[in-house]
Amino acid sequence: MKIFPFAVSTLTLAASLLGSAGAMAQTTQPATAPIKNIVLVHGAWVDGSGWKPVYDILTKDGYHVTMVQEPLTSLDDDVAAAKRVIDLQDGPTILVAHSYGGSVITEAGVDPKVAGLVYVAAHAPAVGEDESDLGKQMPSYTSKQAGAIKKTDDGYTYLNPADFAKDFAADLPLKEAEFESRSQILTAAKVFSAPMKVAAWTMKPSWGIVAADDKIINPDLERFYYQRAHSHTTVLAGASHSVYESRPKEVAAVIEDAAKHAQQ
Repeated sequence: MKIFPFAVSTLTLAASLLGSAGAMAQTTQPATAPIKNIVLVHGAWVDGSGWKPVYDILTKDGYHVTMVQEPLTSLDDDVAAAKRVIDLQDGPTILVAHSYGGSVITEAGVDPKVAGLVYVAAHAPAVGEDESDLGKQMPSYTSKQAGAIKKTDDGYTYLNPADFAKDFAADLPLKEAEFESRSQILTAAKVFSAPMKVAAWTMKPSWGIVAADDKIINPDLERFYYQRAHSHTTVLAGASHSVYESRPKEVAAVIEDAAKHAQQ
């Protein structure tokens, strides 16, 4: 596992967009005991059950962990779902997301209870940006494969089950990946093109995990996001997009680091 305070990116999107816009700013809350509330947000096509390996580690270590089950019908709906769960927390909270969930926490993370953000192979657009346009500027392996991403007549997307194991979950047991491919939550295509209204990473400290073998999001796009946000960045060699399931110890360690240091 390699850790880089500031990951290097080759992306040329508007040079340092927003000049990092104060992303290095810390929360205004005083230093205190480690945060105990963790909220986990899933990405497109899957549900919160994929967080179970990370959940098991965090709860064993004494954290209060809650999963958000977004409807994946619109970005606004998904942000609202995350905010409902944040409202239930009894104090400072670390907000964690995988994949498209990164767009969700980028908006929901402005909530005063959120002390820090953790992006796990996740998108982190700036205000006015959307992950679809950013992904076109640095395409992923999957996005370049004809027929890999399917769409229903009413505008919902899913990953071709035949491609799911190799593209989404290459480092999971095949039977587990096949089950996930057949239990996908169809995700509204419009969630990927919804521009950010706010960007919590400009106000809160953040941590980022790059899945080095990610085929769903270009790993260099992940590096760009985290470099721009001045995130504490961890690169996991050999990790697929399902890094939160395949590498739960490393992912949990990053979340716990955020919980210990977000308010310092």
